[in-house]
Amino acid sequence: MEKLVGDRAGQHSIRINDQYRICFVWTDNGADDVEITDYH
Repeated sequence: MEKLVGDRAGQHSIRINDQYRICFVWTDNGADDVEITDYH
Protein backbone atom coordinates (compact mmCIF):
# COMPACT_ATOMS: atom_id res chain seq x y z
CA MET A 1 0.00 0.00 0.00
CA GLU A 2 1.32 3.44 -0.95
CA LYS A 3 0.34 6.93 0.11
CA LEU A 4 -0.03 9.01 -3.06
CA VAL A 5 1.20 12.57 -3.65
CA GLY A 6 0.67 15.35 -6.18
CA ASP A 7 -2.79 15.53 -7.76
CA ARG A 8 -3.71 12.32 -5.88
CA ALA A 9 -2.64 13.59 -2.44
CA GLY A 10 -4.89 12.14 0.25
CA GLN A 11 -5.32 8.87 -1.63
CA HIS A 12 -3.67 5.49 -1.16
CA SER A 13 -3.07 2.75 -3.69
CA ILE A 14 -2.49 -0.98 -3.85
CA ARG A 15 -0.84 -2.39 -6.97
CA ILE A 16 -2.78 -5.09 -8.79
CA ASN A 17 0.06 -5.62 -11.29
CA ASP A 18 2.56 -3.44 -13.20
CA GLN A 19 -0.26 -1.69 -15.07
CA TYR A 20 -3.19 -1.33 -12.65
CA ARG A 21 -3.72 0.03 -9.14
CA ILE A 22 -6.66 0.21 -6.80
CA CYS A 23 -6.81 3.82 -5.57
CA PHE A 24 -8.91 4.98 -2.63
CA VAL A 25 -9.30 7.51 0.17
CA TRP A 26 -9.05 6.01 3.67
CA THR A 27 -11.60 7.39 6.15
CA ASP A 28 -12.70 6.45 9.67
CA ASN A 29 -15.29 4.18 8.03
CA GLY A 30 -12.78 2.44 5.73
CA ALA A 31 -12.02 2.80 2.03
CA ASP A 32 -14.02 5.41 0.09
CA ASP A 33 -13.91 6.63 -3.54
CA VAL A 34 -12.43 3.31 -4.69
CA GLU A 35 -11.31 3.07 -8.33
CA ILE A 36 -9.16 0.83 -10.50
CA THR A 37 -6.66 3.00 -12.39
CA ASP A 38 -4.54 2.25 -15.45
CA TYR A 39 -1.09 3.70 -14.70
CA HIS A 40 0.26 3.21 -18.23
